[in-house]
Amino acid sequence: MAILQHILFMSLSMFCMTSVVSSHSRHYTTPSVPRLTDLLSHVSVDTGFSKFFGGPNIKLINNGSMATLALDKTSGSGLVSRRKYYYGFFSAAIKLPAGLTSGVVVAFYLSNADMYPHSHDEIDIELLGHDKRIDWVLQTNVYANGVSTGREEKFYFWFDPTQQHHYYSILWNSHHIVFLVDNIPVREFPNNGKFSTAYPSKPMSLYVTIWDGSQWATHGGKYPVNYKYAPFVASFADMEMAGCITNPTPPGSSCSNASLSSMDPVGGPYFVKLSNQQITAMDWARRKLMFYSYCKDTSRFKVLPPECT
Repeated sequence: MAILQHILFMSLSMFCMTSVVSSHSRHYTTPSVPRLTDLLSHVSVDTGFSKFFGGPNIKLINNGSMATLALDKTSGSGLVSRRKYYYGFFSAAIKLPAGLTSGVVVAFYLSNADMYPHSHDEIDIELLGHDKRIDWVLQTNVYANGVSTGREEKFYFWFDPTQQHHYYSILWNSHHIVFLVDNIPVREFPNNGKFSTAYPSKPMSLYVTIWDGSQWATHGGKYPVNYKYAPFVASFADMEMAGCITNPTPPGSSCSNASLSSMDPVGGPYFVKLSNQQITAMDWARRKLMFYSYCKDTSRFKVLPPECT
């Protein structure tokens, strides 16, 4: 009887474990895509970034080529690029904290809120600790000239982002904005004239942060960060920032090409338009993994934004 009870207990435990881990339990054969992250050189964290906040929770490792950012009861932490960019390719290999991470937000994003507090632009990759499961969600967003209209899209992962580093990348130029995960495009925001006022058009800095997003990311704090499991530590490596450097020159002036390789992310052929292979991969990601798009949120928008139609 005891053996039977043990078998039943183990079976129930395995069932609970598989029901908790949703996207991690899925097994996908990912599409083949060009590896844009292989075209550009890495930037040392200690030379490319300054401390933004939470200095004691930031650690540089491997001679400054990598960094860990931690969130604990005292503070989150963040880095900001030493230079501002007008267009470019930005990427990092990120390993997320494991375990129960509800309310924890790891962000890799471009912003100019420091220069334009009331009309700033943003291009966001936000990695959200799930509010009900031991899981993570990918959220992308674009703001221009303020935050009156968010353009969120949310995705599940096809891998466990806590087991090893994975690439998260943003391509931003005059043609389009593309969000990529492990070089697979998950979203394209084309600059085709439908929403010129909604297209980021001012120089931005690159930010890397971890913070307590309980109120914002978990339905008004329904599933707050549980600091019993702190510190929550995210690891960053293989940082890439290549594009049109604007500072110290003012916006509108010619940009420095000092950071560009022979593959120009502002206007090079690999960055101007998606290839057929990339379009197929993006369609795969959106069909299989996207579970929210603002373009389908009719309860939020009585009239959908123009690009949705």
